[in-house]
Amino acid sequence: MPFAIAIATCAELPDLDEDERQLLDALAALGAKGVPACWDDPSIDWSTFEAVILRATWDYSRRIQEFIAWTRRVASVSVLLNPADIVEWNTDKRYLTDLAAAGVPIVPTVFIEVPHSSSDPVTWEPPAGFAEFVVKPVVSAGSRDTMRYSPATSGDAPDLHVRRLLAAGEAVMVQPYLEAVDTIGETALVFIGGEFSHAVCKGQMLRLDTEGEKVAGLYVVEEITPRAASPAERAVADAALAAIPGGFDRVLYARVDVIPDASGAPVVLELELTEPSLFFQHDHTAAPRLAAAILARL
Repeated sequence: MPFAIAIATCAELPDLDEDERQLLDALAALGAKGVPACWDDPSIDWSTFEAVILRATWDYSRRIQEFIAWTRRVASVSVLLNPADIVEWNTDKRYLTDLAAAGVPIVPTVFIEVPHSSSDPVTWEPPAGFAEFVVKPVVSAGSRDTMRYSPATSGDAPDLHVRRLLAAGEAVMVQPYLEAVDTIGETALVFIGGEFSHAVCKGQMLRLDTEGEKVAGLYVVEEITPRAASPAERAVADAALAAIPGGFDRVLYARVDVIPDASGAPVVLELELTEPSLFFQHDHTAAPRLAAAILARL
């Protein structure tokens, strides 16, 4: 019997997307069977799989406690990749404070915690010295509840956004909107099986005062093109990976999104260890290498 590998997805994408289906083909070529499986399907017996790979679980952010509990259950009966404790750490973007404490340059970020009671005051300020800024919940995927604002033109909308999220029990993060997003774009560096794989450029996707339209209600469409990562970008990405709790060798895959700051030096926008797109279509060796890395861990 071939190894059965669950490729965890969500109900909106029961058959995965075109990019992720390349992993199914790559597993088949190695004699294993990849099976798309919705993470919240109660009928699935996860113990029947040799491994469960998180790939398209993009609806988790509104049900984070349920999702984390599910990862723990799966990890108790199968091999979960990436591991449950790393997923719990990484799904809350306050991990950025851990990166900063480790000396990793990050986009300046202010976190606004949920008040203990409705009578507690909520005070915050847009980042000083920047023309625009971004507000989003600390647990978010696919740019959910993520908005770009300008202090000059957005009026009360940013404050209302912050207060709405806090009232819903969601902590908030505020970051400056770096101009390089519009001119240069983000560099997303993909790592597979402990090695650098490839990089892409992610174009601008947040419009001022407008929430982007989402595919299947899950994520905003991005403009993706191939890109060669610079030595400085590689160095910053390596520093971020070195800060992963327990070590980088514990993760099957990773993606580090970096962007130039005002001085042109790369800083980390996100370290993606849960369900990042790995952009197989921009490096056709990537899916086969991921499939081989999965089987090497069994």
